[in-house]
Amino acid sequence: MVFTDPNIVVVIKLNTKQEENWRYQGQIIARGKTSLLIEAFFNRSDLLFHDIFLRENDRFLERYYEDQWFNIFEIHDREDDRLKGWYCNVTTPAKFKPGKLSYIDLALDLLVYPDSRYLILDQAEFDALNLTEEVRQKALQGLDRLKALAEAGLLVTAIHNDKETR
Repeated sequence: MVFTDPNIVVVIKLNTKQEENWRYQGQIIARGKTSLLIEAFFNRSDLLFHDIFLRENDRFLERYYEDQWFNIFEIHDREDDRLKGWYCNVTTPAKFKPGKLSYIDLALDLLVYPDSRYLILDQAEFDALNLTEEVRQKALQGLDRLKALAEAGLLVTAIHNDKETR
């Protein structure tokens, strides 16, 4: 697929076997030195994810990094745009190409609530992955960085300002 609009991108999640899974098409609304901030809308049926309710057409912002081992997904309610929380993925650094963004999902995630509480998800799935020790350590460092941002209440800043994640 070729895009003529430089502000539209398809986000592709690769598994550890490099197989592609198209996640969504979104609009690039900000570019940092090593990141992209994308806006899109939840296009699946309603989903209760732990105690965060995702509804069709909820708006989300997702920041991807070329130099970090995570991305940050900020979820807003479709009706009043209230911030519901964050779903953070531990990933390989993203690869940006015209019209396309890809990364490998490392099956370790962090659900963060607006009051800075968080929940680590999929630890057993991550532990079962056949990763090199270097990749495993970098992924765990990414998780530690996300936890620190959550505990400090800085995820909202991190998603809107590149400098806060250095």
